[in-house]
Amino acid sequence: MHIPDFSDDAQQTERTRATVMRYHYSWKDRDLDAVMALYHPDIKYHDFFQQRCMGLAELHDYVRNNLPRQPGEALEHTDRMRIDGHTAFIQYRISLQGSGGLLAFRTGEAITVRDGLIWRIHEYATLMREEREQTTAGASRPALSRLGLSARQLGLLAQDLDEYMQREQAYLDPQLSLQQVAAATGYSRNQISHLLNQVLGQSFYRYINQKRLQHLLAGLDAGNDLQRMDDLAFAAGFNSLSAFYSCFRRHTGLSPKAYLKQISLRARTQDTP
Repeated sequence: MHIPDFSDDAQQTERTRATVMRYHYSWKDRDLDAVMALYHPDIKYHDFFQQRCMGLAELHDYVRNNLPRQPGEALEHTDRMRIDGHTAFIQYRISLQGSGGLLAFRTGEAITVRDGLIWRIHEYATLMREEREQTTAGASRPALSRLGLSARQLGLLAQDLDEYMQREQAYLDPQLSLQQVAAATGYSRNQISHLLNQVLGQSFYRYINQKRLQHLLAGLDAGNDLQRMDDLAFAAGFNSLSAFYSCFRRHTGLSPKAYLKQISLRARTQDTP
C-alpha cells in the first residue's frame, strides 16, 4: 500500500497552491474528469450539509451535481486563498433572496494535498441573514441537512424554481400545488418545502402569492381602478380577495386603493411639462 507523502519543505506551499488552482479551474470549466483526476484514491470529503463523509466512489455523482451551470461561472470568493504547507483554506459566499431579506451561505473548505492530489476536504458553512447580521447556523443545520443538498445545490434549486415560475407562469393556476411544482422541476416536495420554509423563510403559498402579485403589478398602469385590480387578482391566480389584499399590503406597505392613487399621481406628475 502506498503511503502518502507527509513531509514538508520550503516548496510544499507552492506545490499545494498549484494543485488547488488546477482543482479550482477544473470546477470553473465544468470538467468532471479533470476534477475526479485530482482526487487521491483515499480521498475523504466531509460534507457539512449532508453531514456525511464521502470517498472516491461517491464523489462522481456529487461533483457532477455541483458543477457550475455555465462555462466560466465562479463562486463569489470572500477572501484570498490561504495556504500553509499541505493545506489550503478557501472561503466563498452563495446568496439567496428570502422573505426576510438577503441570505447568504458563507462557506469554506479546508483542502489537504498529499502526493500532488486532493487527500482531504472539510467543508463548513454558516447561514447568515444579511439584514440582521445574525448567524443562524445552529438552528438551520438540521433542517438543511435533511435536504440532502450542498450550498451550491441549494442555490441551483432556488434558481431552478424561479426560472420555472417565470417560464411557465405556473402561479396563474389558482389550484397550483407543491406536488405539481415538484413534479415539474424534478426536485422532491421536501427539498422545495425545506428550502422555502427553513432557508428563505416563507411558506409555499406565500411564495406563490408573491409571484402572483409581481405578475399583477407588472401589468398595472395609471388607468386601472380598484374593480379592475380585483379582476386582475383573480386572473393572476389568487383564489380569494382576502388573500390578495393581505399579500398586497405585506409586500407594498399600501392598500390596493392607496397604491393605485400613488401611481396615478406619479403619472400625472410625469405628464406635467
